Amino acid sequence: MGEMIDADAVGTVGSSECGDMVRMFLKFDEIEGKKIINKATFQSFGCQTAIAVASMATEMLKGKTIDEAKNLSADKMTAEIGSLPPMKLHCGEMVEGALRSALEENSNETLEAPNKDESTLSKSLVQAGTLSGKIKVIPITDTEGQKS
Repeated sequence: MGEMIDADAVGTVGSSECGDMVRMFLKFDEIEGKKIINKATFQSFGCQTAIAVASMATEMLKGKTIDEAKNLSADKMTAEIGSLPPMKLHCGEMVEGALRSALEENSNETLEAPNKDESTLSKSLVQAGTLSGKIKVIPITDTEGQKS
């Protein structure tokens, strides 16, 4: 848990409805020509459920290739925790979104260090206008799939 200054990839997702946000940091090693996730950490402004799911995700990501990590869904991340109540399903979706956002940066297989001026979630939230296109907002849906 926490910021990773030397991260190779960073992804951030937030929910405007509940105010929760998750930022995922990834560090890669190259083994036999493939990028492998060596370390994953996160920062969260959210409830205990979001923190638990993000923590579980960081453990599950270690040793995975980018393709394997892309297949890690919210359902897989929450399986160890148990089924989430309907009002907490967005927590898994936020963590999955932050992971996908970080992995999108690496879809071209070129590693670039994150901008040091935006290294912390709280710092980047304070700097109005600097994250255009960097924070994804996901709508919360009810059990019938309707946006609330």
